[in-house]
Amino acid sequence: SQGVIHPVDDGKKEKGVMVTLARNSDLWNLVKSIRHVEDRFNNRYHYDWVFLNDQPFSDEFKRVTSALVSGKAKYGTIPKDHWSIPSWIDTEKFDEKRLAMGKLDIPYGSSVPYRHMCRFQSGFIWRHPLLEEYEWFWRVDTDITLFCDIQYDIFKFLKVNNKKYGFILSVSEYERTIPTLWETTKKFIKKNHLMKFISNDDGDTYNMCHFWTNFEIGSLDFFRSDAYREYFDYLDSSGGFFYERWGDAPVHSIAASLFLDKSEIHFFDGLGFHHPDFTSCPIEQKIRLQNKCICEPSKDVTWTPDYFCTRKYFSAGNYKLPPGI
Repeated sequence: SQGVIHPVDDGKKEKGVMVTLARNSDLWNLVKSIRHVEDRFNNRYHYDWVFLNDQPFSDEFKRVTSALVSGKAKYGTIPKDHWSIPSWIDTEKFDEKRLAMGKLDIPYGSSVPYRHMCRFQSGFIWRHPLLEEYEWFWRVDTDITLFCDIQYDIFKFLKVNNKKYGFILSVSEYERTIPTLWETTKKFIKKNHLMKFISNDDGDTYNMCHFWTNFEIGSLDFFRSDAYREYFDYLDSSGGFFYERWGDAPVHSIAASLFLDKSEIHFFDGLGFHHPDFTSCPIEQKIRLQNKCICEPSKDVTWTPDYFCTRKYFSAGNYKLPPGI
C-alpha cells in the first residue's frame, strides 16, 4: 500500500544504531525489550546499541545489557544542561503550573523528570557524541514487546526506500498537556507536507494525532537538520516543555508532517508491537504466519477509529487501506 521495496541482504551494514534512554532501575524491564529486538532482528545483523542516562550507569547495568547485545554496547551520560531547567524558565510559575496539572490528574502532570525526558527526546538526544558516527536510529524503550520476526535489515530498508521516519502506532495526545503547542507551531511555520494527518481544518487547529514514539526509527540527519533544530529551539524558548507538559511524540510528529515529504514517512505494519497499554498485531494472516508472529489479532488497536490515528494517516497520504480492514 505504501509502494516500498524490501532490500536485498548484501552483507553490508548501514550506519544504524539502537538507542535507549534508561535509568539503572529500569534494568530488569529493559532486558526483555533488548531480548525481543535481538531475537527478532539484531542477532542476524549485530548493530550497536547506545544507552543513555542522566546518571552514570551501574556496573551491573553494563554487565547485564552488554551480554545481551550482539553489536557493541556503548554507555553515555547526558550533559547537565540537556537535563535541567533552563535559565529562561520562571521557576515559581513552573511549580505553580505543574502542581495545578497534577491536581487535574493529567498523566505526569506534576513530574519534573518526565518533562526533562520529553525535552531531551525532543531536542538533544540526536546531539549526543555517542551518536555522531551513525546515520539511522531505532529508539527502543523499556517495556516493549516485538511479536514478529523482522526478516530484512530495517536500517537498509529505510535507506533504499528513502524513508526518514517510521512508526507503528499513532494515537491522540492528551489535549491538556499541550494547550498552546499548535499556536506556537503556527507562529513558527506556514508550509507543510502531511498537514491532513495533524489537522482537520488545513492547519487552523491541531487534531492531536501523533506517531507513538515508544517505537520510532529513522534518519538522525533529519533531526540534526536546520529545520528541525530551529523548530525545537523555538518551542524550547517558549517554555512549553515546562509550563505545560509537551511530549516528544507530538513534537516529532508535527515536525515530520511539516518538514518531510509524505513519501519519507513509513508505517511499519508487519512487526507486531506492544507497549503498555496498546498492541499492534498485523491484520493479515499471511504476514503473521510469514513473520512468525505470536500476537493475538483481536488485541490489535491500530485501526480503531477515534483515539487511534492510523486511518487518518492513510487518508492523508492517499494510501489504500490493507485488505481485511
